[in-house]
Amino acid sequence: MLDQKDLIKKVKNYNKFLNPETLSKAYNFALNAHKNQKRDSGDPYLSHPVAVASILSDLKLDSATIATGLLHDTIEDTNTTYNTVKKEFGKEVADLVDGVTKISELEGKIIENSKAENIRKLILATSKDIRVLLVKIADRLHNMRTLNSILEEKRRTRIAKETMEIYAPLADRMGMNHIRDELEDLSFKMLNPEARNLVVERLSLNKKSRESTFNEILKNFYKILNNNNIEAQIVGREKTPFSIWRKMQSKRVSLEQLTDIIGFRVIVNEISTCYKVLGIFHSNWSTIPGRFKDFISTPKINNYKSIHTAVIGPMKERIEIQIRTKEMHEFAERGIASHWIYKSSEKINSLALKEYDWLRDLVDIMENDTNPEHFLEYTKLQMFQDNVFCFTPKGEVIKLPRGATAIDFAYAVHTKIGDTLKLCEINGRGSPIQGQLKNGDMVNIIGSKNAKPQLSWLSYAKTGKARASIRRFWQNKKNINEKVQKKYVSSLCIKIPNLPGKLGEVSSLIGFHENNIINMEIVDKKTSYIEFIFDIQINDLKNYKNLISELKVKEYKFKLIRHRKKDAFLRRIFKNFKRN
Repeated sequence: MLDQKDLIKKVKNYNKFLNPETLSKAYNFALNAHKNQKRDSGDPYLSHPVAVASILSDLKLDSATIATGLLHDTIEDTNTTYNTVKKEFGKEVADLVDGVTKISELEGKIIENSKAENIRKLILATSKDIRVLLVKIADRLHNMRTLNSILEEKRRTRIAKETMEIYAPLADRMGMNHIRDELEDLSFKMLNPEARNLVVERLSLNKKSRESTFNEILKNFYKILNNNNIEAQIVGREKTPFSIWRKMQSKRVSLEQLTDIIGFRVIVNEISTCYKVLGIFHSNWSTIPGRFKDFISTPKINNYKSIHTAVIGPMKERIEIQIRTKEMHEFAERGIASHWIYKSSEKINSLALKEYDWLRDLVDIMENDTNPEHFLEYTKLQMFQDNVFCFTPKGEVIKLPRGATAIDFAYAVHTKIGDTLKLCEINGRGSPIQGQLKNGDMVNIIGSKNAKPQLSWLSYAKTGKARASIRRFWQNKKNINEKVQKKYVSSLCIKIPNLPGKLGEVSSLIGFHENNIINMEIVDKKTSYIEFIFDIQINDLKNYKNLISELKVKEYKFKLIRHRKKDAFLRRIFKNFKRN
């Protein structure tokens, strides 16, 4: 566990604007707040917030976020209040700690919609300040590293599953590939230990030969780049057991058939050099078809940039290569955290966070759709897809997920544009609105006041915003129809044979024809039959007529009663008179 001096020194290495007293105060505050608490492992509880702060410092985050890492459990697990934190550390840190606390409160609750509700709460808290999510991801990472100290297997499994389904994808969406890989692999270790052990054992068998192959390829790469006067740093990496397993499953191949276990990252100074390196590799070795992707000209939806290719390289090895600049590499490792660059202060420029407008879209969806499972579906659509770039007739760029249609485009421009969509033109030609858009398409949406979204569009819409808007339109229309729909009430007097199951049969007939029994009375009882009056709410007159027809077919004796309330009142008076 880091002591406060080591932690301050670690942060000072990248943040010259750090006020050491603030971190020291937060460290001591956490120490006193958690002094009588232990982790499941038996370690002092302080080891956890310190580890979280250390992870955040690895991401080179600002001092307010590091302080939040130290204090993130104080409101939830101790007698500390929001006002206390605000008084001691200011509103910024107090709001961050409160945001993390609101997310953590859900983790212990196991409910039917827990996955959807957790991610709903997480996004709501994060939408106010994205640092809340960074602290929560660091918190989850340390909890996953110490997961084996939890004795209850069911709880361990739940945490691992939640990490795999929510936190790892969110880390990916924030561009933090290194943390995503570790979260996925730690979850995989818990959820499928046999498969992971199998991969690890197979990898260890030929580790030495792989290392010698790796060193030989590395020498070849450096030699060819030096010969072309290109200065570069080459980093080799072995894929995690989970990423290897996932590739084995998707390609349906064995580990022995999977050749691109080792990948290389070539890091250069300029974007133009990236393309020079690509040309050198492609001119010296045969490329593997279908493996070239240019994420520099067309970044991923999380703003990741790099050139990916694969070649049959030295020693006839299939090699994965990523080519990027130092800035791109920094983003690939730290994701959104790379925006904190500490040139003039430790505050981040709000323009740098414009790429994370998807959070606002998700919040908009949540405010207009109360079904948590729908929200989870939209969130996955927002987070897990690559993108294409299309243009409006005025030249505005609209970013959409790959496979998106003119329907998605219209709703991305504005909800009203989507709701009135009738036709579209792509690159000046009429096109079906269900057709998939491609990079660079110029899309002209033609609307009509009389047009309305079709439910069938849900089959083609790819964005969460479009799907949510279509469902919301029809939900609102359904609610309006329900308000104006006229309902009728009628009464049936039926003589039902005094036999087991006959009353149930009549009740089922009434329900089968979508009518509701709102009241039922016995008016007469004989040895052979019982006479009932059913007050029935009629939702559809056609269904009611079908009920009458079926009662006739089944030879029930019955009659329709008009002015039921008046008859019932007089009948009760008459009965009381006779009794007296």
